[in-house]
Amino acid sequence: MTDETDADAVNEAIERELRLLSPAVRSSRTETARLLDPEFTEVGASGRRYTYAEMLAELSGHPGGGAGGPVYEPSGITGVLLAPGLVHLTYETVLDGHRARRCSLWRRRDEESGRRMYYHQGTPVPPGTA
Repeated sequence: MTDETDADAVNEAIERELRLLSPAVRSSRTETARLLDPEFTEVGASGRRYTYAEMLAELSGHPGGGAGGPVYEPSGITGVLLAPGLVHLTYETVLDGHRARRCSLWRRRDEESGRRMYYHQGTPVPPGTA
């Protein structure tokens, strides 16, 4: 592995996180597979748990996944390098008027595949909450 700074690691994870919010990537199983770790799991804002295989099969049908539909509006994205190869991101999104607080873990297993999302969680923010 090459030497990377904390900022390099966080910036790579942020860039990849933002790609995963893009309808063009969400609607492409190939692009999604490049960004998700094979051991990926998610606890969605709905409370449902997703595996790697389920997310690849279903992401294009989820909100924010289609052309012409609502698009995720991320804000306040920050990150920290927790350990070599592991970045933790936190941020908020608005999609079709609904806010969620989100966190994800991005890990690098090798140079070739780059950093991939290992875990993601979304938590709904009730209306009127600061």
